[in-house]
Amino acid sequence: MAAMNPTEIFKALSNEYRWQILMWLKSPQQHFAASAHCDGLHDFEGGICVGLIAEKAGLAQSVVSGYLNTLKKAGLLESRRIGKWTYYRYCRAGVQAWLQQLHEQF
Repeated sequence: MAAMNPTEIFKALSNEYRWQILMWLKSPQQHFAASAHCDGLHDFEGGICVGLIAEKAGLAQSVVSGYLNTLKKAGLLESRRIGKWTYYRYCRAGVQAWLQQLHEQF
């Protein structure tokens, strides 16, 4: 995996809502009903619909979409469009790459 942009990572993590969303998506089974997960047929285990994330956050879907895109751009989340819905999930490989890069630089 290529080196990640530290500015993007720090920007993504500097907002309390983005941080909270990342933590929810790290453990979706603890924060969302099992029926909310995009598992099985769509091969996107742990994916949660933007609308459900917005509902849990108590924010407008457009605001949450922007937050999710920031986290995705930083490499901390991944997404998949299935039908008319977009699902996001925690990107373990991206987070691990960031932690490794951080460890190497400091």
